[in-house]
Amino acid sequence: SPDGRAACRRMVLDMQMRFDGLLGFPGGFVDRRYWSLEDGLNRVLGLGLGCVRLTEADYLCSHLTEGPHRVVAHFYARQLTLEELHTIEISAVHSRDHGMEVMGMVRVPLYTQKDRMGGLPNFLANSFVGTAKFQLLFALKILNMVPEEKLAEHLCPC
Repeated sequence: SPDGRAACRRMVLDMQMRFDGLLGFPGGFVDRRYWSLEDGLNRVLGLGLGCVRLTEADYLCSHLTEGPHRVVAHFYARQLTLEELHTIEISAVHSRDHGMEVMGMVRVPLYTQKDRMGGLPNFLANSFVGTAKFQLLFALKILNMVPEEKLAEHLCPC
């Protein structure tokens, strides 16, 4: 490219800057009245993302969050086309929660600059809600989006 930077072929979107300044993934509490976890999740995501439907095949893992309010956080991942990604980014600013609970969408940089700090290492220095940082690192590893040796530098003993 003219500016010397390589274009990223893989991106992680769907992290959100929350109202409390923490980074997290889209989601919310799912009402037990829904037939499945995916039905409830798609209802919640429909309020924020609109054009993405998750299925059982998109499920990656679940984690119990610690603290006064113990919550089971179910984590899903889905591969999108660049067009779908752009549609989500555009629709996100028109969602019901934009500007109230969600301050904006964030792409995760999947590179490390020559100084070995810029990019992913600096991004991981941000504050994350609950299990979001662990879920991000887990997804990057299991989906082979970042070489495992690069992730080992950022994994905490959990």
